[in-house]
Amino acid sequence: MTDNAESLQASLSSRFGESFEVDPGQSGLAELGLIAGHRVHRRYTDRDVTLSLMRLLCACALSAPSKSDLQQADILIVRDKANRQAIADLLPEMPWVIEAPVFLVFLANARRLPFIAGQRGKPFPNDHLDLFFNATVDAALVLTTFMRAAEAAGLGCCPISVIRDHSATVSQMLGLPDKVIPIAGMCVGWPAEGSGITARLPLGLTVHEERYDEGDLLAAIDGYDRRRAALRPYRNQREPERFGRADFYGWSEDKARQYANPARADFGAFVRGKGFCLD
Repeated sequence: MTDNAESLQASLSSRFGESFEVDPGQSGLAELGLIAGHRVHRRYTDRDVTLSLMRLLCACALSAPSKSDLQQADILIVRDKANRQAIADLLPEMPWVIEAPVFLVFLANARRLPFIAGQRGKPFPNDHLDLFFNATVDAALVLTTFMRAAEAAGLGCCPISVIRDHSATVSQMLGLPDKVIPIAGMCVGWPAEGSGITARLPLGLTVHEERYDEGDLLAAIDGYDRRRAALRPYRNQREPERFGRADFYGWSEDKARQYANPARADFGAFVRGKGFCLD
């Protein structure tokens, strides 16, 4: 078996806890290996990421599929240290935001289409939830494609969805007009250390054939909890003063505790305030 096939098998086995048959003659094994071996990086060297490289990676990212060729995603590059510090100050629990030499903000841009319609003297009867949905999906596709491109170039990335906790502040800080909203940020830099593969839910739970079938959901989640805990146990339990200390603390307990607290309850109001109709 080729090195690429073995590397792909090893990454997928670590990720999903099962063996995968990989044809050594399969084309694209190197690219598949990069995708399967995706890792998040939160520590970076002080080496600069040049603007020319960033533009190259952004061009690759914006080559991602776009719903009906509507192209409703933008990327905002933040390199100036003072501007990065202003964003980092909102997220003190994430020091890697300022440590990364570049911070990106991926934007859902539903502004251009109504503008074009007006300029062309055409009606625009599609100012409803689907406009918002299409723009956010476009932005998510661009974000994912950027990560693939950056990792292929040897860079490390860490998506930062928590900027949506501060959507109005970030929007004002970056001068975002109506119908343009931040979907997620991303730290980008040259990795200072290696990082492990994060285990995912089993394919038997997340891949369906012909019809949706989650099977024994409780058993599948319990098995995943225990496999993941054996690979990388949680260092701390969330809010033990509120929920107590669990004898076994796995992924499902952590996520249940995480979402026991209200999160971004004002996000809908922010999106409407930016000119989106969510009906």
